[in-house]
Amino acid sequence: MGNETFNYLDFPESIEVEHRLRVPAGKQIERLDTYLVRHLKNVSRTKIQKAIENNDVTINGIPAKANKKVKPNDVIVCILRRLPPITLIPENIPLDVYYEDDYLMVVNKPAGMVTHPGYGNRHRTLVNAVLFHLGYRENIEIENELDDECENDEGPIFASDKVRPGIVHRLDKDTSGLILISKNPEIHQQLAQQFFERTIERYYYAIVWGELKETQGTLTGNIGRSPKDRKLFAVVRKGGKPATTNYWLEEKFQYLSLVRLKLQTGRTHQIRVHLSHNKHSLLGDKSYGGDSIVYGGHNTRFKRFASNLLKSIERQMLHAKVLGFYHPIKKQFLRFESEYPEDMKLAINKLRKYSQNYL
Repeated sequence: MGNETFNYLDFPESIEVEHRLRVPAGKQIERLDTYLVRHLKNVSRTKIQKAIENNDVTINGIPAKANKKVKPNDVIVCILRRLPPITLIPENIPLDVYYEDDYLMVVNKPAGMVTHPGYGNRHRTLVNAVLFHLGYRENIEIENELDDECENDEGPIFASDKVRPGIVHRLDKDTSGLILISKNPEIHQQLAQQFFERTIERYYYAIVWGELKETQGTLTGNIGRSPKDRKLFAVVRKGGKPATTNYWLEEKFQYLSLVRLKLQTGRTHQIRVHLSHNKHSLLGDKSYGGDSIVYGGHNTRFKRFASNLLKSIERQMLHAKVLGFYHPIKKQFLRFESEYPEDMKLAINKLRKYSQNYL
């Protein structure tokens, strides 16, 4: 039944699938890893190597290394671990709904809330809350479509036809702001097309380190996985995907700035990566260098102020403030603007007061 009877501790970390192979008589001797790659269908070499490293592969009951020679009549047992299904659970979590009709919703997502369930965040997400809001009470199971190697890539879950309501776009967990949600597949497709064609009006506001010299500009650079940390992203010289971010200076503080940003492309962590790469990390961004004093450390008075400011915030100061789109059914352009959340509003006020006193 619904989430009243659901135990979140019941989630298994993985599901074991056993493969048992007997090497036929007369088979030519070869390496274990090579043999498994050839005989296990739809299983990558990386996954097989991981199983061997975890002692999940045995020959005649004995754990074997990758270079162990496989001989005729050997019995090979290979245990592969795959990620379990995701269960969408309607949860009674308050929502800040800016707009709702029979076809779609606009919700102001708070910082700290994950947009949709994934392997590291199975409940208390925006999707869980919206399901309950729309009257769902039964849990929805989505079969895992991912390999262990990309367990942090939740794209297939995000795009699954079973995920209703349909999240049209995402915001990082610690980014607050307006997010568009469809109530049926047809509307989802039409709204998603607007994002693809960049006809959506969407502006982010951010507090960044440094005093931007130009009042407006464009940040570019291909974005790919960081070579230093695979969970993060970076501007890379080779590979990656092209990314473009436009910015406008809204207000200048001492050693920091308030900027408005518009995405021309939609790469993961794009704003955070582009700003960090250009030495203007988001204030409070723990992943991309904004949670320490980037500028003004030589100024004793500012250093004390900035240290206290950083202690008072718990996330990157980034807010998706403006969202405008064409309503596919009502045939009109709708535009919404949200207020800054309290933590960002407080940070801006503190910066204004300090700058007025010491600029």
